[in-house]
Amino acid sequence: MKFKIAFTLLGVLFAFNTASAQNCTATLSLFNESAKVNNFSDAYPKYKQLVENCLESEELNDQYKILIFQRGEKMLEGMIDDAETEERKMELVQEYIDNQMMRLEKFPQKTKKGDIYSDIAMIKYKNEVGTLEDRLKAFEDVIEADKENFASPVAIYAYFRIANELNDAGKRDIQFLFDKYDEVIELIETQENEKAANAKPLIEKQEAQEELTSRESRILKNSEIYLRNYTKIKGSVNSLLGSKADCDNLIPLYNKDFDEKKSDVKWLRNANARLSAKDCTEDPLFFKVSEALHKMEPSANSAYSLGQLAEAEGDRAKALEYLNEAAQLATDKGRKSRIYYRIGNIYKDQGSYSQARTNYRKALQNKPSMGVAYLKIADMYAKSANNCGDSVFNKRAVYWLAADYAKRAGRVDPSISSNANAAAESYRGRAPQKSDIFQEDAAGKKISFSNCWIGESVTVPNL
Repeated sequence: MKFKIAFTLLGVLFAFNTASAQNCTATLSLFNESAKVNNFSDAYPKYKQLVENCLESEELNDQYKILIFQRGEKMLEGMIDDAETEERKMELVQEYIDNQMMRLEKFPQKTKKGDIYSDIAMIKYKNEVGTLEDRLKAFEDVIEADKENFASPVAIYAYFRIANELNDAGKRDIQFLFDKYDEVIELIETQENEKAANAKPLIEKQEAQEELTSRESRILKNSEIYLRNYTKIKGSVNSLLGSKADCDNLIPLYNKDFDEKKSDVKWLRNANARLSAKDCTEDPLFFKVSEALHKMEPSANSAYSLGQLAEAEGDRAKALEYLNEAAQLATDKGRKSRIYYRIGNIYKDQGSYSQARTNYRKALQNKPSMGVAYLKIADMYAKSANNCGDSVFNKRAVYWLAADYAKRAGRVDPSISSNANAAAESYRGRAPQKSDIFQEDAAGKKISFSNCWIGESVTVPNL
């Protein structure tokens, strides 16, 4: 009799589990609807059931299984915020981490490590899990695991904020903070360049009055949103660093150690880069550091610094010699872009517009988000209007081209969008107006500037 009862119960249990497994689609649908409206009390048990019974089920395809983790992530975030006790909050934080790691484990080809590790670091940061050092390590794990996909502007800022708090608390020195600053700025600029590179051909397509596909419009919109967010985060990071990196603090710091460290290449490199970045170039210390570094290890940084000094002394030829050497030696694209931009400025100041544009374009090749280079090209085009074109109308048409470059500057670098848009509006005001276009019957026609150094063309706006 007991055997019969046990067999019956086993059959009931088997039937229940089979029904549960076969009901994954319905459970997922109910979970999805509850989670979307933040009905956590109803969503949570269904989430647990899905995780326990449905991740191996053939009833759900991979897309639906990933949806379990996506909805679970948002649900657990909400539950953490609503937790009534610290103990329950920490339990939910661990469930959140388990959810993210399970997704990475089961779907590594459809999940970016950088996103997952960044999510985990942020949940620890927001809920103050562990010590500051523990939270710092969580962000360092992101960089170690998948630096290229460490893209969240908020997470990058949180990473630097922890480093700053450790420095404020006296637990890490100022050099540590400088190193983290360099690392964070590199992360931001890497992402800026990627988004600007994605946006560039689409902006050019718009400027040529071609219609974007819905997919292209979405890519452009998302790229410009990210670029605006990175600009804000970079400003916040610079605000946190604040006066800690001013010349008034840097010069005494490096002066104090120069005699002891003047044979230490790594120290000279760091000092040179920091003094150069903050334009602390008028103090004799900068020359001492740059000269010592260039003798021991000719590099992009040391050559660039000597170029800065030659330029400050008015020796443009010597400055260009050192700066071109620096550009050849530089391996980092961000560094190359800054060097080419400086070379461009020297040529622009002496009226060599074609050579200036060549170097501005090299700067943009290395850093597509360097909007200020587009502004410089726009300014040179505007100043060349009277020398290009074979009629008054065509000469004034140069201003449309200048306006396009100025507008592009603000789109790839939102930090200068106000100045860029104002410049674009000013150039458009000097270009032919509707009455001029009508009188010339020029709407939609392409005007070439092959008769002067500009060598480009522009399409006349349609009326």
